[in-house]
Amino acid sequence: MPRPIRCRQIGELPMFRSFSPDDVEADSNVTMTVDEYEVLRLLDHRGLTQEECASRMNVSRTTVTAIYESARKKTADMLVNGRRLLIIGGNYHFPPADIPQEIKIKGDNIMRIAVTYENGEIFQHFGHTAQFKLYDVEDGKIVKEQVVGTGGSGHGMLAGFLQTANADALICGGIGMGAQMALADAGIRLYAGVQGSADEAAKALAAGALEYDPDAHCDHHEHHGGDCGHDRCGEHRCGGDQI
Repeated sequence: MPRPIRCRQIGELPMFRSFSPDDVEADSNVTMTVDEYEVLRLLDHRGLTQEECASRMNVSRTTVTAIYESARKKTADMLVNGRRLLIIGGNYHFPPADIPQEIKIKGDNIMRIAVTYENGEIFQHFGHTAQFKLYDVEDGKIVKEQVVGTGGSGHGMLAGFLQTANADALICGGIGMGAQMALADAGIRLYAGVQGSADEAAKALAAGALEYDPDAHCDHHEHHGGDCGHDRCGEHRCGGDQI
């Protein structure tokens, strides 16, 4: 029986999630996982050695070699055959965010809702939020509230922050496509396009009556490729010690 695949630690999420040729309409896709993208980023863009890359990702050097070969083949397939490249999924997690232990603790049968937060309102730009307000819900009622600072987390790291905070759902305003994918990979349910009082929105979601826009996005973030920014990992089947 093969050992389970170890979850790979990544430092940044891709700012751009899809690439297509301009001169032809791609009739098929190549799917590259986020951990494959991370190996390309560290080795080819950052110029790290395979040993340094392995240390950053908390895997063996032979694992880095295997991931790198797979990522290069997919890149070549896209370029030579004019296929569309999608970057999504994989076996990865973020470095644990620096969150006090008392915030991480969540009781049994509790749903934790996170809301982008500023002065009592839902902050409208996910990737630049400086605070989340966390609501613990039991039997449809909010039983605990707390405001936590993100510590200046940037692109991609906010999904890791919410993972470490054990959030199950996020309420926000505008959000880039990259961040939407990151939250989906993390198993965090998204309720976007919401405005107004954070407390009222959390109460509505707890009661199953929140109105939101599943197609909401942030035009500013999308213009820049989604600069908004998992024990839960992408399609993430993480755990164990296999390469």
